[in-house]
Amino acid sequence: MAKKFFTNREGNTLMKQFQGLLENNPNIKNLDSVVGFLRASGYFTLRPFLNSINKVRMLIGIDVDKYIVKANNQCQLFFGAEEEVKQDYLIQLRKDIENSVYSSYVEEGIWQMVDDLVSGKLELRAHPSKKIHAKIYILYPDNFNEWSTDGCAITGSSNLSGNGFGISQDKQYEFNVMLRDNEDVQFAKDEFELLWAEAEGCPIIAEDIKNGPIQQTYLNSDVTPYELYIKMLIEYFSDRVLATDAQDAFDMPEGYDKYEYQTDAVVEGYKKLLKYDGFVLADVVGLGKTVIATMIAKQFCIDNGYENTKILVVYPPAVEHNWKQTFKDFGLDKYTKFISNGSLSKVLDEDNYDYWNADEYDLVLVDEAHKFRTHTNAAFTELQEICKMPRVETGNIPGFKKKVMLISATPMNNTPADLYNEILLFQDPRCCTIDGVPNLTSFFSPLIVEFKNLKKNPNYDLRKFKELAEKVRDRVIKPITVRRTRTDIESIPRYNKDIQGFPKVAAPEMKTYEMNDRIADIFEKSMSILVKDLTYARYQAIAYLNPEKSEGLYDNAQLISRSLASIRKNGLVKRLESSFYAFKTSIGRFRDANQYMINMFENDRVFIAPDLDINHLYDLGLNDDEIEERLQLKAEENPKNAVFKAEDFDPAFIQMLRTDQQILEAMCADWEMVDVEGADDSKFTKFNDILKHELFKKDRNPGQKLVIFSESKDTVEYLQRRLNRKDVLVIDSSNRTKLFKTIQENFDANYKKSLRKDDYNIIITTDVLAEGVNLHRSNIIINYDTPWNSTKLMQRIGRVNRIGSEGKNIYNYVFYPSRQGNQIINLNQIALSKIQTFHSTFGEDNQIYSQEEIIDRNLDKLFTEGIQADKGEFNEEIPFYEELRSLYLNNRREYNRIAKMSLRSRTGREARSVDGVTLSQDTLVFLKTNMRKSFFRSSDESVEELSVIDALKYFKANTSEEKTERIEHHHDHVLKALDKFHQLRGEEQISQAIQVQQAGSELGPQVGMATNLLNMFLPEIQDQSIYQQVVQLRILSERGVITIIAKRLQRMQKDMQRGKLHHDEALSQIIDMAKKYNAYYLSAEELKQETETEAQIILSESFK
Repeated sequence: MAKKFFTNREGNTLMKQFQGLLENNPNIKNLDSVVGFLRASGYFTLRPFLNSINKVRMLIGIDVDKYIVKANNQCQLFFGAEEEVKQDYLIQLRKDIENSVYSSYVEEGIWQMVDDLVSGKLELRAHPSKKIHAKIYILYPDNFNEWSTDGCAITGSSNLSGNGFGISQDKQYEFNVMLRDNEDVQFAKDEFELLWAEAEGCPIIAEDIKNGPIQQTYLNSDVTPYELYIKMLIEYFSDRVLATDAQDAFDMPEGYDKYEYQTDAVVEGYKKLLKYDGFVLADVVGLGKTVIATMIAKQFCIDNGYENTKILVVYPPAVEHNWKQTFKDFGLDKYTKFISNGSLSKVLDEDNYDYWNADEYDLVLVDEAHKFRTHTNAAFTELQEICKMPRVETGNIPGFKKKVMLISATPMNNTPADLYNEILLFQDPRCCTIDGVPNLTSFFSPLIVEFKNLKKNPNYDLRKFKELAEKVRDRVIKPITVRRTRTDIESIPRYNKDIQGFPKVAAPEMKTYEMNDRIADIFEKSMSILVKDLTYARYQAIAYLNPEKSEGLYDNAQLISRSLASIRKNGLVKRLESSFYAFKTSIGRFRDANQYMINMFENDRVFIAPDLDINHLYDLGLNDDEIEERLQLKAEENPKNAVFKAEDFDPAFIQMLRTDQQILEAMCADWEMVDVEGADDSKFTKFNDILKHELFKKDRNPGQKLVIFSESKDTVEYLQRRLNRKDVLVIDSSNRTKLFKTIQENFDANYKKSLRKDDYNIIITTDVLAEGVNLHRSNIIINYDTPWNSTKLMQRIGRVNRIGSEGKNIYNYVFYPSRQGNQIINLNQIALSKIQTFHSTFGEDNQIYSQEEIIDRNLDKLFTEGIQADKGEFNEEIPFYEELRSLYLNNRREYNRIAKMSLRSRTGREARSVDGVTLSQDTLVFLKTNMRKSFFRSSDESVEELSVIDALKYFKANTSEEKTERIEHHHDHVLKALDKFHQLRGEEQISQAIQVQQAGSELGPQVGMATNLLNMFLPEIQDQSIYQQVVQLRILSERGVITIIAKRLQRMQKDMQRGKLHHDEALSQIIDMAKKYNAYYLSAEELKQETETEAQIILSESFK
């Protein structure tokens, strides 16, 4: 018998067999085939060898099982499904066309197949009643009979496709047999004729393909440039909501206005919240983030079920009342607990019945989220544990993971490491759901290293910082952030219509007050002493303990000491500028505190209370006066305090104290000669003069309200006493909550008009009112002391520059000291010392400006950069989105028509110039995967990845522009763009793989100790269930899913080494932890890490 088995090894493919048969057997004139499916690519690849063939008949076996089941379910006999089977094939063919290699060769082959159907050379049928799995190819001459010797039948695994022929890159193993005996060929031919006859009622003709797959795909014809532009917008903005339906969440309580920009933010933010388990709400100051966040929380309650929902709101103390009142107004207060950002331990304390247990919360809102950016901070670890603790009960919204809303007006003002930590509040570092960033650790690690290296270079290039920031913004921040600036709101007519414009913020008005030479000399002398002479040893005691005394007691002693000293120096510099009264009071306190420390040495009993988290106290909103009070109280309330002898310290320490004391006594003596509450206070004299003659002019101050800010509580109390007016309201941290309603009644323009009062016209406050409150019945801000920080300045102005502000212009005043004769006192030294002490206190990662930049700074620059940050860069995507939205709302039929256009749509355009870039002999290509959207400009010479904004500008077209012929190398350009995409993605994957490998081999000391501890106890655990849970706890620790796990295990290891924790107690605690976090492990394992799909060609256009 003449038969031959063959596979596709070593190039011995089915295509090679066909080629050999047809080239060497000219008598073969017919080809019949039965295939499971027919790829157009298979036919046109074979077509060049079919020129000598007169007739090709192909029978396609469609899966008809579903139609058989349907008939059975309807109690009917199944005789076939001709029309349904035909449509199934045509749908398959359309997908085949859309996913085939993008080349002119492929397209010509598809049209050749249609021509063959028209000419009768090719006949196609689909079997309507049998699920045919066989693959048979029969080649024979005309008038084939029992004596014919040129026939051949091939059967096996190969379909008529690129894979079946063995010509595709994704090669699969095929096994076939060729039969040459006449009897075998005749048997195959007879079987084919039976099947072919059964399919007579299901022919597929040329018109079916023309009117179906071809008309529905890019092969039909090129579209117009405008159609392609709109199709590009539809595909790019596919994850944006174009219109909102009325929902309960948008029902505004009395006293609240409904703004369209806010409802858009609610819909967009809620979608991100569900998709990523969290998102960042980052609208600039004054746009109503609290209301937007509350509406999103309400929508969550609606969808999850009010009775199933528990919400936790984390906030700075200064905005407590605002959150509680807003949630109450929206009817959410009974489903919510409120906690200040310094009291999170109460939520984790299961014995604290004022709060639900951490695992009971479904939604967590974190205001001022940028304050939780340091993973070593206790507040961060507490918050992360709360956010990552699995939900003990799920409502209508499934899943163990909580939803987390981070609220911050400055999400991009941090380092890459800070951003990474914040995102870990709702994302897992090595199982991330942000599109295109499956591993946060590997994405951020090189960026963190690059950022540190850039900062080490004194001549760093700001453009490189910007490029790094853009990469983080585009890949990570943008997908999980909702942010609009004032510029965005003003540039969109439908938004601007709601708010009717924002007030205009005038540049600061500088008021100069003169000091006589005697006072000016004391002022400048004091400034020099504060910055250069004092050592602030009083606040650095633990740094001077002898090593044998401090070892094991005080971690980071040098850092803590330096921080305390810097805070004191910074505070005194601020007070000197604030008011003479505040400075004199503070320097007296410092002298007394320093003497008290000297007295302790002389009594040979030195008390130390070092473990103050100064950063945390600032985060709580405490000013320097309040921090100083905490410093004095700490010695009494801290149980870890220790008592030392004088000999336990470096001898230099007591000498530094005594030197400082001499300086302080002399300084106090100087200031005793100053009438700080009378004639020598020329600053107050100047202020009082403009208060009487300028600040309440009706044309400048229509609301007849005034807001005065000072960083010093002493200055606030001093101003109250000196003004001695009944209409002055004084606010600090001690009475803010108690008097919040009074503030609203007298200064909030959004407060109900019928309930407004005018008991107070002037409010004097510390920066405790610089956030979370409306004061916009006033349009004038007095900065009694200068905020040398643009963010602080704009926070103050933001209290009156809000939606609903009554004044059309916002004015803010500042005061500058000068000598008689109008010689300005050099305040650059003040600014420099402030910023330098800030850096030394909070670390070099906070340094933004070089020393030269600091010295050159003035209030105009601070104001200008503050206004720019407040208005924000215009989001250039918005006009394009608005254009698409307008089409959607006003011409839905046209929108839907274009939306249905096939992928790979294309067009040709005349050469054009956009923003100085000439587009000629270029092709624009839009590629898309399930994780990213990429644009390229391709030419014969090069391929360049485009920014989204450039791509939007290049694709933009109007309705009247006509299409032209595409350029000759259009297909080659598209394939070059695909190759470039694969290259860039490959480089990224290699980089990520290296980072993952390095991260895995270098777990770090904390995780390493945690892993060793668990490995030590695992052999002792007999219960297999508990054993598995401890193994899973180890995995969670190594993955870094919840930072606190490794930290607690490390602490247990240290306690065991010090004898503070017994072996059995440690094992018990480990088992408890394993059980506690097991639900989270199981939930995390259910999250299958999605792999990135192959890039689809969305559309393309070429320029002549």
